[in-house]
Amino acid sequence: MPQAKLRAAVIGAGWYAAANHIPVLASREDVALDAVCRLGPAELARVKDHFGFAFASESYEEVLARKPDIVVIASPHQLHYAQAKAALEGGAHVLCEKPMTLDPVEAWDLVRIARETGRHLLVSNGYQYLPQVEDLRRRIADGLVGEIEHVMASFISATRDVFHGDRGLDSWKTTFFRPDRSTWQDPGQGGGFAYGQLSHSLALMMYLTGLEPVAASAHAFARDVVDLADSGALKLNTGAVASISGAAAMPQGNRGLMRLFIAGSGGVLSAEFDRDLCEWKTHDGQTHRLDIPSGDWVYHCRGPVHALCDLAQGRGTNQSPGWIGAATTSTIAAMLASSAAGGAPQQVYSLKGEHR
Repeated sequence: MPQAKLRAAVIGAGWYAAANHIPVLASREDVALDAVCRLGPAELARVKDHFGFAFASESYEEVLARKPDIVVIASPHQLHYAQAKAALEGGAHVLCEKPMTLDPVEAWDLVRIARETGRHLLVSNGYQYLPQVEDLRRRIADGLVGEIEHVMASFISATRDVFHGDRGLDSWKTTFFRPDRSTWQDPGQGGGFAYGQLSHSLALMMYLTGLEPVAASAHAFARDVVDLADSGALKLNTGAVASISGAAAMPQGNRGLMRLFIAGSGGVLSAEFDRDLCEWKTHDGQTHRLDIPSGDWVYHCRGPVHALCDLAQGRGTNQSPGWIGAATTSTIAAMLASSAAGGAPQQVYSLKGEHR
């Protein structure tokens, strides 16, 4: 007897959900597009008809009342908590866009709820799913560079025109929907580079190292009301230290510059995602390099959506788990609070007890 298809719901069918999440779901033979939610009757009807959803509503409660198996949440950041909480408690496995929430307490509460309900909670961080990244994580955990003492992460992305002004929205004129300035340029909705982009490099750093920030000191640069560049110093849970920085400055049409450097007692590793390059040097004088085919590390976010579908069927691995999403939210909140306080160190909120 053929296995029933996973019934998928998408809450917040905006520009990125329509460009990435929904097409990935639609490409899978084991998934049925059951329900979609977004504001705007005309836009809602358009996305329902184009992708072939069985049901559409401006109410996420009506969507969740259909008891979907999997839910993708891609609504404005400040709405994630209530929607993800309801989805998890309703029995669905959930993929939440980053940042998972804007409030650290809410983020860690989602981790708790997922654990207690036995549901999978993923965050939409695509770097962790690129080829050989999981293998690299295992090698680092096995002591590739010894005990980690310092990490440096930098990300410069082509997002300036999303966070500042309006001329750049023409770059999205061929997409199904265009980014909404009222979301990305509003600090009350988590607009700005830190929540929108630094969330990528923080998540990747934590995934590769397994380490978690416990304190942060940072400064942010803004031209209007949201940050366009951020730089911070972090203390990690083992006593190691890290520096994290980034800016919305890369010209359109170029790969984002994502680079991590990990220094340990046994050597130094560099991972340059914009160059498909990863090498490490050890104290025996050797230099080693991963064989990464050209273009393999070009960013895309298909991996988290596929992982959601696989995990819901009892296979695959969660390479963007909820605890990393929560720790990312907590770290960004601490960094922005530090910047507002002139760089004064801030503690990073975390869930007490086992959370991984």
